[in-house]
Amino acid sequence: MGQEVSLDVSSHLHPAGSFDLADHPVPTGMEEIWRFTPLKRLRGLHDSAPFVDGAVAVKVEASPDVVVEHLAADAAVRGISGLVPTDRISARAWDAATGVTVVRIPTEVVAAGPTVVRHIGSGSDTASAAHTVIVAEKFSRATVVLDFEGSATLADNVEILLDDGAELTVVSLQDWADDAVHQSTQHARVGRDATLKHVSVSFGGDLVRHDATAEFSGPGGSVEMLGMYFADEGQHIEHRLFVDHTAPRTKSNVVYKGALQGQGAHTVWIGNVLIRKIAEGIETYEENRNLVLTDGCRADSVPNLEIETGEIEGAGHASATGRFDDEQLFYLRSRGIEEFEARRLVVHGFFHDLIRRIGVESLESKLAETVEAELSKNVLKAL
Repeated sequence: MGQEVSLDVSSHLHPAGSFDLADHPVPTGMEEIWRFTPLKRLRGLHDSAPFVDGAVAVKVEASPDVVVEHLAADAAVRGISGLVPTDRISARAWDAATGVTVVRIPTEVVAAGPTVVRHIGSGSDTASAAHTVIVAEKFSRATVVLDFEGSATLADNVEILLDDGAELTVVSLQDWADDAVHQSTQHARVGRDATLKHVSVSFGGDLVRHDATAEFSGPGGSVEMLGMYFADEGQHIEHRLFVDHTAPRTKSNVVYKGALQGQGAHTVWIGNVLIRKIAEGIETYEENRNLVLTDGCRADSVPNLEIETGEIEGAGHASATGRFDDEQLFYLRSRGIEEFEARRLVVHGFFHDLIRRIGVESLESKLAETVEAELSKNVLKAL
């Protein structure tokens, strides 16, 4: 008989999941997964703030051949990705969501264009909960954009399932108004020889906390997780990534880049990859880069790599936080370019490689414009 392989994770980085809210006590801020988050600014999402319907509207612009359904919260499709809440906010949102938006790409369908799921907030005084399920059936190919905008206090769960051979790009764009608070928990299960590109972009909001995880249900799967963020004065933007290599010969690549400007701007990036004993022959790499534009900012970057087998192709991580490259600035200034314009060009260059890898032309243009708008704010002009 072969030795049974346990999938239980004992690391403090991965709290045990549970649908029972009683298993998720109110966090104090001392817990590993909460130690960077300003709990007082969550408006009670982590405690007992009541959820109210109607403050966040969901509108879908579907590509032809992509099926969209709005189902009751007790629909059997919930949980299809294997998502089990590992924190109190996710568990509360699971219980409180009154419906689920399902986006399904049928077998072998190649979508003509992106499907956009818009979450439009109309006020941040009350809390809202949402649930989205994205299913890419066998050998399908599509792009789904989750667009969060307006003013809101929102907790949502997003499930992503890729059947064998599917290719899916999911873009989560957090472009909130300045007063928004948002925690999003997004979990993906990637099938045999399937390919997922997951992109998270955070610009707006008072506090945005984005938790993205991925696991594999068969060999040959590939996950690319890309992210960019820009924090201004007083903003807290937190991204937490976890890739769980639960099958052999799988690949993952994580690249996140962020910029900060203004007093009290705070970004957090926690990246973790777990390579289980069963995951022989895998390749993985994670990278985080932060560009500090002004004084008074703070960027926390914590890469983690947990390896349970040495039979792998490669694994590594990198993290760096710093100011402008003085040599680049000197080169541009020596050619007659004004300081602000030189800094603008450096920042655009910092983000450009990441933006062009998203693969959605209209979104790439929008992000480039958003970066330009961020750079035009008075904080950087004053330098």
